[in-house]
Amino acid sequence: MADEEHIRHCMLYEFQLGRKASEAAKNICSALGQDAISARKCQRWFEKFRKGNFSLDDKSSQGRVSNFDQEALQALLVQNPQITQQELATALNCSQKTISNQLHALGKVQKFGKWVPHELTDNNRYQRVTICSSLLSRQNHLPFLEQIVTGDEKWVLYVNLKRRPQWLDKNEAPQPTPKPDLHAKKVMLCVWWNFKGILHYELLPSNQTITSAVYSAQLERLAQPLREKEPALINLKGVILHHDNARPHTARITAEKLRQLEWEVLPQPAYFPDIAPSDYHLFCSLQNFILGKKINDEECLKNALTEFFASKSQEFYNKGIKMLPERWAQVVENNSNYIVD
Repeated sequence: MADEEHIRHCMLYEFQLGRKASEAAKNICSALGQDAISARKCQRWFEKFRKGNFSLDDKSSQGRVSNFDQEALQALLVQNPQITQQELATALNCSQKTISNQLHALGKVQKFGKWVPHELTDNNRYQRVTICSSLLSRQNHLPFLEQIVTGDEKWVLYVNLKRRPQWLDKNEAPQPTPKPDLHAKKVMLCVWWNFKGILHYELLPSNQTITSAVYSAQLERLAQPLREKEPALINLKGVILHHDNARPHTARITAEKLRQLEWEVLPQPAYFPDIAPSDYHLFCSLQNFILGKKINDEECLKNALTEFFASKSQEFYNKGIKMLPERWAQVVENNSNYIVD
């Protein structure tokens, strides 16, 4: 027959699953033996758990029942989900062990939130909702996703370390993995694409930065493959450029170049990587592709990038662009909060 302490742990587990005492007794007897525990005894323990006493000491089941205020605990957690157990214990005038037991009984676990790009101000939130609502309305009235050319920049490392688990004996120490160099060799990738695939990409020379003059020249170079691959877009429908609000993209020189090319710029809020196809789709896949790779020189890097871009089907690129309305809707429905994938 199972020992009593194990049975008590089983009862607490069944209680936390929200089961009735009779059902819990039946489950425990099924697992540990027909006479493991009676329904009546299980009911006594469940009554004790319901009153906030989660001690599994058998003597305590006959003693004073805890009068712990679970509602106060839950209110503090709602007010500040990041509060520590010690802060909770101080606020509720009890021990940290009691807090730990109560949190466990409530099914609470600690989780880290994902990093988001920016703490949104009221103005940022207003812009995100207003612009995404407008784009959704426009798409529903007259679909334009196949006119979009989206572009962005990304730093690409030559050495992309990946820490991997090692198969070892139980008492054997794993080989250490060196941290990436803080000043690792890297290059700026500039890429433009649409729902069919990659239109143009460049690697920026190491001594050059993105300025309005550099970006305007890049747009002129982008125009050539667009004329070759998308003549109908150039001549009839019109290009809709999707890029962020970085200063080189919005400068007077760039605006003049876009007027010459007769390209429309899609309105975008500030700090918007969660609704930028390159950020939420293309670059995530690219990062997975290069992870663990060591690239010797720029020529090898170009070959790796060409291989990656060519390995992706048209459906991959189409999906990245066609996800935009869904993500605009998410921003509107979630009160402008960032989309956390």
